[in-house]
Amino acid sequence: MNELPLKPNDFGTDQEVRWCPGCGDYAILKAMKTVLADIGRSPDEIVFIAGIGCAARFPYYLSTYGFHTIHGRAAAVATGVKLANPDLDVWVVGGDGDFMSIGGNHTLHALRRNVDLNLLLFNNAIYGLTKGQYSPTSPIGTRSPSTPGGSTDQPVNPVRFALGAGAKFVARAADTLQTHLPVVLKRAHENKGASFVEILQNCLVYNDGAFGAINDRSQSHEATVRLEHGSPMIYGKDEDKGLVFDNATGAFEMTLLADLASKDALAIHDETNLVRALALAALEQPDFPVPLGVIYAADAPEFIEARGIAGTKSKWGRTELKALLSPPA
Repeated sequence: MNELPLKPNDFGTDQEVRWCPGCGDYAILKAMKTVLADIGRSPDEIVFIAGIGCAARFPYYLSTYGFHTIHGRAAAVATGVKLANPDLDVWVVGGDGDFMSIGGNHTLHALRRNVDLNLLLFNNAIYGLTKGQYSPTSPIGTRSPSTPGGSTDQPVNPVRFALGAGAKFVARAADTLQTHLPVVLKRAHENKGASFVEILQNCLVYNDGAFGAINDRSQSHEATVRLEHGSPMIYGKDEDKGLVFDNATGAFEMTLLADLASKDALAIHDETNLVRALALAALEQPDFPVPLGVIYAADAPEFIEARGIAGTKSKWGRTELKALLSPPA
């Protein structure tokens, strides 16, 4: 008897999905179900691990294994899950506070170790669950209950953070771009090692419009540049703008295609080039289009493989937890 292909709805649960009406998390959940169906692995081969926050509801809404852990520690718990059962597809979900504040240390070490996890950062640049305080990614000037006079802190750039931590796969997407987001998520899953994906997600209640035109499907082509390995960096609704790379400054510059003597002057995206990736991470609105897609991808040994951990279980067998905690004298 042949098994029928899985469909997105096969990964839904009987739980009522409860985010604020209009929350970008609904769009991310929809894309995630589509990706899981396309990947084709059985639900019992997948686990979602979350910390605390609006994004952390994810495990309740997917018919897979799941852990709702504690604030900031999802990456650490996920590392343990992957070590215990390397055959599982392990996805880690957290918000900008979860990953970049209390969990920044755990995120850093999961990335530098290159543990085979898919880390999805839902970045809405605000603390939504606790009613709108500013977060590590909130821009300067953000007014909130915790910064009534406007934030004076320099915001964290998650992509730059991930690259600085030594991540070998770093990407960015946006919640509303439903033809683009699943492609990025599938690429993250295909990567062997730690995959870090920042998803720009709108919080309609506490930080509406935080990313401007990026999340607006009718305007996003003007506000973003979609990256494709080996392709020139062209953007704009009419594809009339582009990026060139200045080797002297190590930075990208914008240009109108009409001003170029030849399209050969346009920068070609090379996702294996760390210097270019760091320069792309520095591009921010309103001065530049925001890069979306795979920003950096490099081959590197995965944590379990690099340390020869894979055969440990078969070598030593299983032991009762009680025996491990209280070995005989």
